[in-house]
Amino acid sequence: MLQLGSKSSLLRTVARNHAFKPIRQPIMGRSRNSSTITLAVEQEQAPSAETEPAKAPKGRSGANTKGSSSKQMIDTQPPRGTRDFYPDEMRFRNWLFGEFAAVSAAFGFEQFDAPVLESEELFVRKAGEEITDQLYNFEQFDAPVLESEELFVRKAGEEITDQLFNFEWNPMQKTTPGVDRVWTAEVLALAAIQMFLKRVGLTSKDVGIKVSSRKVLQSVMTQFGVPEDQFAKVCVIVDKVDKLPREKVEEELAAIGVQSDVVDGLLSAMNIRSLDDMEKLLGSNSEAIKDLQTLFKLAEGYGYSDWLVFDPSVVRGLAYYTGTVFEGFDREGNLRAIFGGGRYDKLLGTLGGEDSPMAGFGFGDAVIVELLKDKGLLPEVKQKVDDVVFVMDENLRAEASGIAMKLREAGRSVELVLEAKKMKWAFKHAEKCGASRLVLVGNKEWEKGMVSVKDLATFNQVEMAIGDLLA
Repeated sequence: MLQLGSKSSLLRTVARNHAFKPIRQPIMGRSRNSSTITLAVEQEQAPSAETEPAKAPKGRSGANTKGSSSKQMIDTQPPRGTRDFYPDEMRFRNWLFGEFAAVSAAFGFEQFDAPVLESEELFVRKAGEEITDQLYNFEQFDAPVLESEELFVRKAGEEITDQLFNFEWNPMQKTTPGVDRVWTAEVLALAAIQMFLKRVGLTSKDVGIKVSSRKVLQSVMTQFGVPEDQFAKVCVIVDKVDKLPREKVEEELAAIGVQSDVVDGLLSAMNIRSLDDMEKLLGSNSEAIKDLQTLFKLAEGYGYSDWLVFDPSVVRGLAYYTGTVFEGFDREGNLRAIFGGGRYDKLLGTLGGEDSPMAGFGFGDAVIVELLKDKGLLPEVKQKVDDVVFVMDENLRAEASGIAMKLREAGRSVELVLEAKKMKWAFKHAEKCGASRLVLVGNKEWEKGMVSVKDLATFNQVEMAIGDLLA
């Protein structure tokens, strides 16, 4: 195995031209794009009589090979919350992330990246003390506690351009202070989500988007006389309404001092599913209601209002949200949230910068993959190379290697086979790789300065000069 630490597109181009098969190895605490690309290069290792027989690789199961029973077994399973992505899975994931990138480009977002580790203090400020129970954390010698997650906004506003996204898909957008409270960013974010879902074959019959505002819950609490300093704690509990039995939610609200009659009022309000009915409760002058009415009206103009559902129980548990919040769900109710996001106008201020109106969302790959699988929408993403170069006579291995490199330098994706294999195997292997051509390097043709080339689409086979092969 060859392991290269880089994020550059140049490395990826070289890897593609060599027909390497990238895999993803787990990063502690979450599954995200790694800065390390592991490339399988065994294919080009020519066999040698002096070479020791290859040992059977140990998989993630941690099983030992024969003769090593005296050694202690090591658990090589990835840590909880992380995954391995082998070539078949990685091809599919690259396709999915390609869809994320295409939609982001269509909306004018620019890509960025952030460290996989951040200090614990930043997370506590961002999401509250309870977040430390949801993440891996560890200490470095003479260094702050680190969390294995990422925080997208860590510095002052000048570090953030108008529209950004990263992988896993986490777009965010700055808005203009004092102008268009919701309809500049949230509407745009929801439009991007809807475009992506349609691109991968999903419809509003498959996925719905629950929409509300934290200001709605705040207004309801005021209506029922709940103190303002209880808001953050109530948000965390209300966020569990769909996950816990009502009795448990009532118990948790009572534990923070909310009176039983107020609990009934709060939970009844959280069951309202009509903006008109919520307006009757909060009044026509409610800022939260006006914002949401505007959002739903503009969603009609965008053409995705049929995806939206008003649900005041959606508050998103993280402490930094300040206004509109939304969450994707599958209509059949079999899966957890597909994505979530909202407005966080005061996030920069909590980190020591200047407050700036912002909105964004997070969209991972795990749940959407399960949904596509359930709907029979997973595409078949096969390996694809341009050429397979196959050496027919051992004395031409060096020449075959040279041909493969010239083809790669010309921009073609090439897999080189130097092992002593039968012709039948070569044809099957080229077909498995999705190759366009099979280039056969044998003594008879080489003596004439030629190679034999089989077009795998038409099955025509011709002799061709090296120069013509590169044309």
